[in-house]
Amino acid sequence: MTLRLSSKVARCAAVVGIWLAGAGSATSQSTAPTAAIPTAPRPYAPAPTTAKPRTAPAVRAARPAAPAAAPQAAAPPVAPALPGVTPLPAPELEAFVDGFVRRSMNEDHIAGVTVSVVQNGQVVLKKGYGVASVSGGRRVDPDRTLFRIGSISKTFTWIALQNEIDAGRIRPDTPINVYLPEKLQVRDQGKKNPVRVRDLYNHTPGFEDRALGQLFERDERRIRPLDVYLRQERPNRVREPGVLPAYSNYGVALVGAALANTGAKPFEDLIAERVITPAGLTRTTFREPRAWRDDLPAPMAPALAADMAEGYRWTPLGLQAQPIEFIGQIAPAGSASSTAADMARYMTLLLNGGAIDGRTVFSARAAQAFRTPSYRPAAGAAGLNSGFQDIALPGNRRGFGHAGATLWFHSNMVIAPDLGLGVFVSVNTDTGQSLPATLPSAIVERFYAPARAVPAFAPLSAEAAALYEGDYLTDRRAYGGLEGFVNRLIGVAKVRASAQGGLAITTDGHTRLWIPTDRDDVFKAADGADMLVFQREDGTPTRFFAPSGVAAYERVGPLFKQGVLSGMTLLAALASIATLAGVFVRSRRDTRQTTSQARASLLQTTQAVLWLAAIACVGAFALGSGDVAAVVFGWPSGWLLTASACAFIATLLTLLTLAMVPVVWRGGRRVDSWTDVRKLSFTVTALIFIGYAVVLAAWGFLEFWNT
Repeated sequence: MTLRLSSKVARCAAVVGIWLAGAGSATSQSTAPTAAIPTAPRPYAPAPTTAKPRTAPAVRAARPAAPAAAPQAAAPPVAPALPGVTPLPAPELEAFVDGFVRRSMNEDHIAGVTVSVVQNGQVVLKKGYGVASVSGGRRVDPDRTLFRIGSISKTFTWIALQNEIDAGRIRPDTPINVYLPEKLQVRDQGKKNPVRVRDLYNHTPGFEDRALGQLFERDERRIRPLDVYLRQERPNRVREPGVLPAYSNYGVALVGAALANTGAKPFEDLIAERVITPAGLTRTTFREPRAWRDDLPAPMAPALAADMAEGYRWTPLGLQAQPIEFIGQIAPAGSASSTAADMARYMTLLLNGGAIDGRTVFSARAAQAFRTPSYRPAAGAAGLNSGFQDIALPGNRRGFGHAGATLWFHSNMVIAPDLGLGVFVSVNTDTGQSLPATLPSAIVERFYAPARAVPAFAPLSAEAAALYEGDYLTDRRAYGGLEGFVNRLIGVAKVRASAQGGLAITTDGHTRLWIPTDRDDVFKAADGADMLVFQREDGTPTRFFAPSGVAAYERVGPLFKQGVLSGMTLLAALASIATLAGVFVRSRRDTRQTTSQARASLLQTTQAVLWLAAIACVGAFALGSGDVAAVVFGWPSGWLLTASACAFIATLLTLLTLAMVPVVWRGGRRVDSWTDVRKLSFTVTALIFIGYAVVLAAWGFLEFWNT
């Protein structure tokens, strides 16, 4: 689903630098537009980033050469084009896609790719590249090989929802609780307004977003029924509904549960009967390959399971096959698997206004809803089209569709109605997110947009640019506890003025340039069609909306700047080391002390040990966080739990130490008391420790019970 862990968890490796060495590397800026603002800081981002995946290691293990692309059946004749639109020339399109895909496979170490392109009711291109299974030598067959399509699954859920809305059984402005059984209903949690159906397909329910340790499962015995998952994993409501966009897998799952409740059947059965089967998608399913269980929907049919592509992780030792990441417990948001051929039919259905082969799967009214923004967070910003993403395309065109990802699969589906065009692409390797993110726009640009020129714009003045500068944190995150702490570290966008008079926005170590437009607070990507919009409060920009339209980035205050955290960590570490060193290097005269001073010294020495242990444990966690699966499936991390518990105890001891400062300074007779220098050192150290504790408490790090 749009569940990219490269944006939520893989960046945890940066924690070491932020925690121990400061945020300098994160703020360094390149003038090259190498990366997009991520739609979210996590594995389930609503749209793939355009950031280039990691570069090849210095030493690369040999991997099997990708087999030649699966032969493509002769393309059917292209139907009459839309007025003024020249149909895609099939041979030129195939040559362009071949070069684009093979270059990406080589640079990004992708095992297998599947692609389909439709236009004017015809399949113009349908092709597989590389392998579905390295060990078995199974090549990607666009007609047979199933890829995990992640959050593209949500579009099926939105179709089923719109059918219910058309039938009058569900109303957009009615609270979702009306359609849910009591045990699944959304609680008030102090909020005035109920979450409506509309808020869920607009991704504005006001939920926080948690994923670690529960969104994916590696052990199929841990898969829970949808209703159990929704009951046990309730997110906190962090704002009133309808205020800001924040992509919510949980919200989509609630819609799936409402559909199952009103339809009186499991979601997997309902979506198959109402969307998949009527659309003629014979090799598409929301079921997963696992053993039968009485408390779960039926598993994937064996014939389909045999044709599933394996997921791969690229390592310095080459491609490593990964076990399936189960997401059936939240199936409406992302458990579907499909082939390029079936996705070609699905895109044709979307382009044909809901009809295919004489059958109507959804109404013309629903079709219009999927092409028309139902929500925009601000004028000029991208929004949502009744659940589908509103997508900017080259040539000032707009499309709709959805991107998706699991841990190892990355996919994208883009529909351009004014071109009669649909593009689907999916890869089965964790490093391959750039290809699905860029191929659809590249096709539109190559065949339907004028050659890209150096953009002309009126540069911002230094004073105007300075107003936008700052650190901004995504609102699509956990808001407390250890997951919230990690999200604060990896979910930051750094906005700086560029030398050219625009803005350079750095996320995930990559920088993209944005140039001002003729509209205030609206910027255009220097390297593409994406738009970015800022909002002001009291004349100062306080947030901006990601180009995907499903997340807002809000300016952070001084206490939440990564430089403050890293600076306080450094101070606490130095103070701790000095405290421990003092135990061994003090002169005999400096060891004279009263009983109270001796106790205070023991307390502070214990704190120093605990603070250093906490910092070391965070470092150990970060060093292992490059293994995304280990972080996701192993959450909560034992390293982080230990670090948080150590910091919590150290904080309690620090409060006690502060209470003893007056006693320490009062001392006893001169010959039996600390020197003034040692008293001052004790006091300064106590203040450093309490300052560090305040910062960690604000960041949620002391909440070891909240994971």
